[in-house]
Amino acid sequence: MWMYLGLLAALFLGLHNLCKKHAVQGNEVFPVLLGTISSGFLLLLPFYLGSLFFKDYMVSIDFYITNIPLKTHGFIAIKSAIMAASWVLAYQALKHLPITIVTPIRSAGPFFTFIGAITIYQEKPNSWQWIGFFLIIFSVILYSRIGKKEGIHFKRNKWIFAIVGATFLGASSGLYDKFLIQSLALNPQTLQFWFCLYTVLFLLIILTITWFPFKEKRKAFTWRWTIPLVGILLQIADYFYFKALQDPDALIMLLSAIKRSQILIAVVIGGFIFKEQNKRKKLVPLAGIMLGVFLILYS
Repeated sequence: MWMYLGLLAALFLGLHNLCKKHAVQGNEVFPVLLGTISSGFLLLLPFYLGSLFFKDYMVSIDFYITNIPLKTHGFIAIKSAIMAASWVLAYQALKHLPITIVTPIRSAGPFFTFIGAITIYQEKPNSWQWIGFFLIIFSVILYSRIGKKEGIHFKRNKWIFAIVGATFLGASSGLYDKFLIQSLALNPQTLQFWFCLYTVLFLLIILTITWFPFKEKRKAFTWRWTIPLVGILLQIADYFYFKALQDPDALIMLLSAIKRSQILIAVVIGGFIFKEQNKRKKLVPLAGIMLGVFLILYS
């Protein structure tokens, strides 16, 4: 069941990425990011209020947000700081790079998760899973060669370094999720609510320094309907992902790889919506990534 929940998370993440590209294209990145996370927080706020005043009902529908100790709040705040940094880098990169380049690089995330799962959680992949992970990495390298034809030189483009950094931080957060869900026994909605709240606070600090004081930047921001939709889709995807992680048999390295099937939506549909170049050539490394995911799933 946790694998199917992972696929549902991938579906909503793919839709989330399409909306995110539309939200940041030619727009100010930081207020867009704040708007998306705030939308996710507002989506979860009724569940928190319901947990305060209608505990029995929220428990009966399995959406009760539990009381947690101060130490656990600290652990969640660490996750918020990691993901705030990852999203700042990722949104900046997405603003300046094609979605058909950004999404496949993000697909290398399972490789970082894979290494962490082996060293931290002692998860043991078999030979086919090894092949699948290295096939994903090789396919991302192929994307870099195609990217050069679009004037994107991976070694000299700072936005490439930004998206690689965002991918590494995202993978670190994924490994941390297993600790939060399984070791601290947090339910998905409790983790999501406090994570959103602390992330909003971190982003407000960043915007106070980098955006609010500058009139030109404030004028450059454009509100788009996809901004709140990004936050809502992300919370739905995270809910399915965290529900999958609640299963003690769930392997974080496999879940991370399953989530990467979202690139089907981003590369195939996104490439046409945003009229990006070399769509046919990108299908070759796309097939490599999907084959890598298949080997991991069915090995």
